[in-house]
Amino acid sequence: MQYIVQRPRVGVFIDTQNLYHSARDLLERTVNFETILQVATRDRELVHAISYTVERDGEATSRPFIYKLSALGYKVRRMTLTLHHVTDTGKPIYEGNWDMGIVADMVRLMDHLDIVVLGSGDGDYTDIVEVLQERGKRVEVIAFREHTAQKLIDAADRFTHLPDIQDALMPARTRNGNKTPAETPSEPLPDDAE
Repeated sequence: MQYIVQRPRVGVFIDTQNLYHSARDLLERTVNFETILQVATRDRELVHAISYTVERDGEATSRPFIYKLSALGYKVRRMTLTLHHVTDTGKPIYEGNWDMGIVADMVRLMDHLDIVVLGSGDGDYTDIVEVLQERGKRVEVIAFREHTAQKLIDAADRFTHLPDIQDALMPARTRNGNKTPAETPSEPLPDDAE
């Protein structure tokens, strides 16, 4: 008698802005989103991998980055920044936040998943992590410990500190400030988004 063993079905949800800014601020590096996808899906059946990005209206500098994410197998969801307010010094502050969109996609897909992998350290996701677990889903978080809310780490079934993953970060810039040839575009996401 032969038994068919099904691999766990996994969905990967990457808060690209969160990981990008953490890597840049903490280590002056960029994230290797291909490695993250490989680690998240190892020995599992990938149902969906979604990357959430923000960009300024009419800005073309993020296009190569978005194309690369698509080529790696991510469905890329894009949001255009909107002006949130202007500071007293006249600096415009833009808003572009995917939190509710990510949660909505998790809810839409949860009946088709056994495991949810979240690429973000934002503590706002703690409630959806607990809801998914109540529905029998395993939730794993991949992020930077220094920029991850302790309540999210505590809630997750598994937390992985992104720098502990081999090849999860692109090579550092060379001494003259140029990128190494393998590095993805260094500014895929605006700096002034909230």
